Amino acid sequence: MAIQPFEISVPDEVLDDMRQRIANTRWPDEIPNSDWDYGSNMAYVRELADYWLNGFDWRAQEAMLNGFSQFRADVEGLKIHYVHERGRGPNPIPLVITHGWPSTFFEMYKIIPLLSDPAAHGGDAADSFDVIAPSMPSYGFSERMSERGWSVSRVGDLWVSLMDALGYDRFGAHGGDWGAGVTARLGQSHADRMIGVHVTAVSATPHIGADSPPLTDAEKEFQRARLQWREDEGAYGHIQGTKPQTLSYGLMDSPVGLAAWIVEKFRAWSDCDGDVESVYTKDELLTNITIYWVTQTISSSVRIYYESQRAPLMLGEGEIITPPSAVARFPKDIGYPPREWAERVFNLQQWTEMPNGGHFAAMEKPEALVEDLRSFFRPLR
Repeated sequence: MAIQPFEISVPDEVLDDMRQRIANTRWPDEIPNSDWDYGSNMAYVRELADYWLNGFDWRAQEAMLNGFSQFRADVEGLKIHYVHERGRGPNPIPLVITHGWPSTFFEMYKIIPLLSDPAAHGGDAADSFDVIAPSMPSYGFSERMSERGWSVSRVGDLWVSLMDALGYDRFGAHGGDWGAGVTARLGQSHADRMIGVHVTAVSATPHIGADSPPLTDAEKEFQRARLQWREDEGAYGHIQGTKPQTLSYGLMDSPVGLAAWIVEKFRAWSDCDGDVESVYTKDELLTNITIYWVTQTISSSVRIYYESQRAPLMLGEGEIITPPSAVARFPKDIGYPPREWAERVFNLQQWTEMPNGGHFAAMEKPEALVEDLRSFFRPLR
């Protein structure tokens, strides 16, 4: 498999075009004093766009990202971008960490150094990991897919080929959002390769039948709350899962439209009490958004909703994901299952109720997430 070093270098003309489009935005009207009730708030999106145009330094963010060891590899005929940071310690565990939507590999930028070089960040070198942080197919600097069927299950299978090429027979996995589904797939279909799986979301659906233990009150409440959340907040998922192409024309053509679509999720899914910048800086929000823009991957990224709805990750009768497993549950995440639900899915060895934090844990609560990963994998070394 061909592996080449990779460096991010966005052409000036791409950035110039982006800025021109921001400057030429045709703004919608807005109900006065509507705040975020109807969706992304006009005042905040204007403020973010002004900073994107007049204050944001993509070249500084690009240089920061290029401080990581990045590569592109031909994996099963696909060009996959990934960060590969070797652990600085006596016995690093290889660990593949997978982002979701609407984040990118950038979501992991805070936890990569903590995992790979713990001694340099107040930890124990014995807890080090070889960290592999890929961009999922059709996201960021990985190749955009032009065929049907790229569900989370196929991504999980692809990661096995990537890890084979990197020389890792057995490895650990971590993910949130779609990355949790990829991680669950690794545990389900490649159990012999897994040291352990660690997730912040229970993405696989357990078998519920006459032979299953009855649902507890907490599980019933979880199912009720999940249905209510889909009714109140799930419009994005419904359109991305049914008509992603229709949505894509606007998001591919307008940087501000793209920013409004993404930042609303970072605000709604984080533990920020309505103030998104109490958790993330404008630079962080815009670095993630700019990656989508300059790689032209928003349209390809959202298709994973369409594909995964048609190939859901479901467990069969009597099946659980057998490798040692851990769930870190952040209270403001979009899915908040009880422990007994997770035990229907995983061979659960560690369950952590985080005191705060939300959906994008690697960016929002990196230290807490890393400590949970360290404690889980420590006895598996």
